[in-house]
Amino acid sequence: MSLPEDPPHSPSLISPPVANDSVANDLSHIDLADCQDFLITNSGKIQGLFPDPFTPPLHPYRLYRFLTNLEDILAQEPDDALRLQQIMPMVRSLLTSSDWLQLEYQMPSPQTGWNVKMLYREPNFPLTVQMVSWLPGYRSTVHNHATWGVVALIHGQEKNTFWRRSPTADHPDRIASVSEQVLVPGDIIGFLPDAIHSVEAMGEEPTISFNLYGVTDFNRRFEFDPTHHTAKKF
Repeated sequence: MSLPEDPPHSPSLISPPVANDSVANDLSHIDLADCQDFLITNSGKIQGLFPDPFTPPLHPYRLYRFLTNLEDILAQEPDDALRLQQIMPMVRSLLTSSDWLQLEYQMPSPQTGWNVKMLYREPNFPLTVQMVSWLPGYRSTVHNHATWGVVALIHGQEKNTFWRRSPTADHPDRIASVSEQVLVPGDIIGFLPDAIHSVEAMGEEPTISFNLYGVTDFNRRFEFDPTHHTAKKF
């Protein structure tokens, strides 16, 4: 489930595995042939992607190699949609190969309903890598990210509602809902920078997701109020 990603600002950090009372699913037990990839356009439309059949890597696909490959894609491919189509299969390979990542989360806070654990951040490195958890029944605000993003669900069920801008003369920040998509473990969703969504943790168990973001343009990142047709800086 997506959250306000923190900009990279501290020395590099890769956390060691934690001793959690784990609720995370082992993705190796999921039939990956049934998992889906989705691309969300700037207008909130869902494009189902049809990647090549997934083959687990023969050797561990480690986080450092994933980050290096990702940096190469960002340098070579300027189009965000094409970037995401290359990145999402890499995320699936990472999560199925590096089992420790599935346990690298913190339980949601009873006060806020969510929690974020940074997996990697580094000054001037154009990526934010997080594990995000939400308590069931909690909902996010309606927001965009002002950068490309990828969310891979590891545990629980997450409903995404997608919105598009629908301005009027009286309400220039009016938005309208477009569609919904429920993610289950193994599903991966990619967002273009101006995609607008809200999320809800469904079911009776926390949601846990691997979240990946590019460089946020905070001048273009907003929280929307669909009732009063307003928007404010996130």
